[in-house]
Amino acid sequence: MTSKQKNKKSVNSKLSQAVLVLDNKSIFKGLGLGYKGVATGEVCFNTSITGYQEIISDPSYAGQIINFTFPHIGNVGTNKEDIESDKIWTRGVIFNSEITSPSNYRSLKNLDEWLRKNKIVGITGLDTRNLTNYIRDNGAPRGTISNTKTGNFNIKKLINTSLKWPGLKGLDLAKEVSTKKIYKWKGLKTWVKGKGFQKTNKKNYKIIAIDYGIKKNILRYFSNYNCEVIVVPCKHPFDQILNLKPQGIFLSNGPGDPAATGKYSVKIIQELIKKNLPVFGICLGHQLLALALNAKTKKMKLGHRGANHPVKNLINNKVEITSQNHGFEVIKESLPKNVEITHKSLFDNSIEGIKLKNKPVYSVQYHPESNPGPQDSHYLFNEFIKDVKKYAKKKRY
Repeated sequence: MTSKQKNKKSVNSKLSQAVLVLDNKSIFKGLGLGYKGVATGEVCFNTSITGYQEIISDPSYAGQIINFTFPHIGNVGTNKEDIESDKIWTRGVIFNSEITSPSNYRSLKNLDEWLRKNKIVGITGLDTRNLTNYIRDNGAPRGTISNTKTGNFNIKKLINTSLKWPGLKGLDLAKEVSTKKIYKWKGLKTWVKGKGFQKTNKKNYKIIAIDYGIKKNILRYFSNYNCEVIVVPCKHPFDQILNLKPQGIFLSNGPGDPAATGKYSVKIIQELIKKNLPVFGICLGHQLLALALNAKTKKMKLGHRGANHPVKNLINNKVEITSQNHGFEVIKESLPKNVEITHKSLFDNSIEGIKLKNKPVYSVQYHPESNPGPQDSHYLFNEFIKDVKKYAKKKRY
């Protein structure tokens, strides 16, 4: 037996019995991996074939159990660099195949070990295609994963646990994942092969990022443009934001129902818009901006989760392949006349971008920081910085 075979055997020996139970009483049996325990959340699927560590560590997945459609999850291991948040908020993970020995020069830990360390409950060895088809046809269900040493399960109790969970609609998760105190980003730029994360000490422009569940790679992109970034909690009062003398406002990604988060965030955003500051939002930040502009949002049947979503830029008629993760959308008919639709999904024609016609205020539904995913949308950061530069020249402060 080779050392690689021995390693694979030692990984498999750690697997235990597990079960996934949905709110319609469907039962999927498999092998447990990661943390031993019980996890309940909305079961969604992600179609990405790379970047599983970034996906799992994205705070936008708070309250969700991710069913990966790509069968070979874990084959490049995990490292200390592809992490989007200091705390992992994902409820659980579902894989088709057992985790094999990692094969990548950056790998430091097997994914199973990393999941255990971060207390993420997982299950593998079930028919993820069948589960994906169910979600496609019926929408994202509530579900519970139980991973135990004994393999003994109280199915009735697990079903009741799934049914009692309220779901994401009406749930404000941004306040849970948001930073509790102001902090200044350490200036690390995006990762470069052979160099890693390089630091910039230049602070040409000051960006205030409102944290609804922000990803680190977004902060790194601002460092690429030599920006000083101050991250504030999602409920930080607008007058205190202004006291920080921003030259641009960024509304971050995040989890949960935008209507619930909007109960406190909309007023803050509206006051910032009145000050004619450049405002740029993505994901949940896009939805909250729409609410602040008097539009409405709704929960989608499936949502968009993957790294291959085609989006049409209606300004230049070009198509971008984008990375996405959202389960709510802006209602087209609710947009006021002073708001222009700038991007739309070529999957379902849902709104993927908006802008205010008379001010530098805009947002996109997808993730232009592209971790993981294609890099077609990096230009959005450049456009935002151009508006920040124009604002800075006016010497408002």
